[in-house]
Amino acid sequence: MRNIFAITVLAATSVLSLATAATAAPQNARSSKNAAADTAAAHIAKLDPATAGALDAALTGSVRSDDERSRDAFRNPKAALGFYGLKSDMTVIEVSPGGGWWTDILAPTLRERGKLVVGVNTNINGPARRNLGALLTRFAEKPDVFDKVEITNYAPAQGGKLGPDNSADMVLVFRHMHGLIGASLAPQALKIYYDVLKPGGVLAVEQHRWPQGAPYPAKSADWGYDNNGYISEADIAVLAKTAGFELAARSEINANPKDTRDHKHGVWSLPPTLRGGETDKARLLAIGESDRMTLRFVKPVQAAAR
Repeated sequence: MRNIFAITVLAATSVLSLATAATAAPQNARSSKNAAADTAAAHIAKLDPATAGALDAALTGSVRSDDERSRDAFRNPKAALGFYGLKSDMTVIEVSPGGGWWTDILAPTLRERGKLVVGVNTNINGPARRNLGALLTRFAEKPDVFDKVEITNYAPAQGGKLGPDNSADMVLVFRHMHGLIGASLAPQALKIYYDVLKPGGVLAVEQHRWPQGAPYPAKSADWGYDNNGYISEADIAVLAKTAGFELAARSEINANPKDTRDHKHGVWSLPPTLRGGETDKARLLAIGESDRMTLRFVKPVQAAAR
C-alpha cells in the first residue's frame, strides 16, 4: 500500500498540490452543519426539474426499504447526484453496485428517458456468483423498476470494456476504489472508465477518506482485507490524472468529522457493516458512516487516445 503510488509522483506533482490544497480546507467546512446544508441545497438546485422530479419519486419509491432510506442522511443521494451533474436522459454506468443501494435510486430515475448500465462480474463460476444471483433475482422481482437496466461484465483483471468507446455520460464509482487499489487493479479499471465515457463525460467518485499526509497503517488481519478501506484524496487524484481525467470539483457533503478512522476492523467497523458485532456498537453507531470524499472528474473534451 505504501509504495503503490510512487511511480506517479513526478508525473502528477500538480495534481497532488491541487488535492492537498483541497483537503486542507475540509476541517473548517466540517465544523458547520449549516454550511453543509447550504452546500447540499446548492447541489440540489443544479438538478433540472425533470431530473429532480424523477429523483424524488425514486427516493420515496416502494422498492427502497426503510433500512435503505435510513442511510440517506449519511449518503445525501439527491445532493450528491446534483453535484455530479446527473440528468434523467443520460446513459449512466454504475460499477460494482454491491447490495444495490444506489441502483434502487438510479434505475427508476433513468428508466423513462435515460439508461442505467450496471457493471458486475458475470463469471457464474467465480466467487462473484452469489452477488450476481442476488442481483438478477432482485431485478426479476421488480420488473416495473428494473426491466430496462442493462447488465454488463465488469472484471478489470480480465480487461474488456463496459460498453462502446465514448458512449456513456457518467460512470459512478462509489466506495470501490479501495478494493481496486488493494487488488492492484486501479489503473486497469480507470482505463476502462476512460474509454467508455464520452469526451466531457463524468467520473463520479465517492470513497472513504484517509487524512492527507498521514502514513497508511500497517496491514492488520482484523481488516479481513488488503487495506482498511480508507484512501487519501491526493492518491485518488493522482491515479485519475494518470488515466487522463481532470479533477473538476469536490464536495464536502459526505464529510464526517466524527470518523477517527482508527477502527479495529477498518471502515467495516462502522455502519452499515458493523463487523465487530455488539462490541462498541453504540459508539460506532453514534459516529455513523465513514468520512468520504466526493469528487467529480471529467474526461477532457479534447480527449487523447490512450
